[in-house]
Amino acid sequence: MHTNAAQAGPSVTEDPVAHLWRGTVALRIVTFLFALGNAIVHHTMYARPWLAWTAIGAMAAWSLFTIHAYSRESGRRPWVVAADLAVVCGLMSLSPLIMTDTQFLYNVPLITTIWACIPAVAAGALGGQAAGALAGLVVGLSTYLNRGASSVDLVRDVVLLAGAGLVVGMASSTARRASARLSQALRTEAATAERERLARSIHDGVLQVLARVRKRGLELGGEAAELAELAGEQEVALRSLVAAAPTESTVDGDADLRPALQLLATPRVQVSTPATQVMLPAATAFELTAVVREALSNVDKHADGAKAWVLLEDLGEEVVLSVRDDGPGIPDGRLASAEAEGRMGIAQSIRGRVEALRGTLELQTGPGEGTEWEVRVYR
Repeated sequence: MHTNAAQAGPSVTEDPVAHLWRGTVALRIVTFLFALGNAIVHHTMYARPWLAWTAIGAMAAWSLFTIHAYSRESGRRPWVVAADLAVVCGLMSLSPLIMTDTQFLYNVPLITTIWACIPAVAAGALGGQAAGALAGLVVGLSTYLNRGASSVDLVRDVVLLAGAGLVVGMASSTARRASARLSQALRTEAATAERERLARSIHDGVLQVLARVRKRGLELGGEAAELAELAGEQEVALRSLVAAAPTESTVDGDADLRPALQLLATPRVQVSTPATQVMLPAATAFELTAVVREALSNVDKHADGAKAWVLLEDLGEEVVLSVRDDGPGIPDGRLASAEAEGRMGIAQSIRGRVEALRGTLELQTGPGEGTEWEVRVYR
């Protein structure tokens, strides 16, 4: 019985910070009710009560709009958060027209009171800690400009606003990274399961047939022995394909270089890679694999029967890839003459690719000494 992703576990397609947005919506409702209560308590002492109720009405309308927007993934956009910040600061700027000097003297809350904290929380949920802290500082600056004087309470409010935006932003960034890693793990798990299923099928069918052909061909000898050798090579290649780790990539477009190199192994080509992942940009991994493939192709063309070794090393800041063979080597001047004759295989496929990656290429060869290409690419 098959199960889909929704049945097997939690969905990873939902916005990973949806819970923060739901909290933002709830906080907007609670803070608006507090601002409404504050207006009810102080409205008889306001210099312009009608303007206070106009501001409360505008706050109610804007709250309904942002609640609707923040409740949907399509509404969580930078322009909505920026507009939220502008509206909050604009309504806050009405406080000097609404409140009396006595109310300012006794530190009565501004007309927007704690309703003004929402843009910092929303900016943190959308853009991370830097955006959240910046929005909190902007609201704090607006509070200072409307108060007209600094105080311990004002500094405390600014710190709380910036801190709230920073903390929510950190939670937002962490949740997004965790969601990306979960998605990658699920993709890798699915790829591994499919590879294991194919491996069982291949082992029960194709590999057994190839093994039988190789064994019988060697027994018969003659032309059948040549077929047996080919069957043996394909058996090794197929086993390498089945055993290779599934290609993994991240949300940033990085890919593990090892699987592509492992697939190049044959009876005459030995591939050695680290036990841990060697993550590079997918385009870089593709180009390095092409470089190795071209080098091995040259071994087949010019060093008949030679063995080759591919070695991958991860040195942290750089990746070193070497291809060595025990063939007759390249005579002095051979590469220059081939390039002059228009045969651009090495010049374009190897040197050109390495130069495009801004890496370094070193060739060590000589008559009877074999050939070794060493490529260094910096991360």
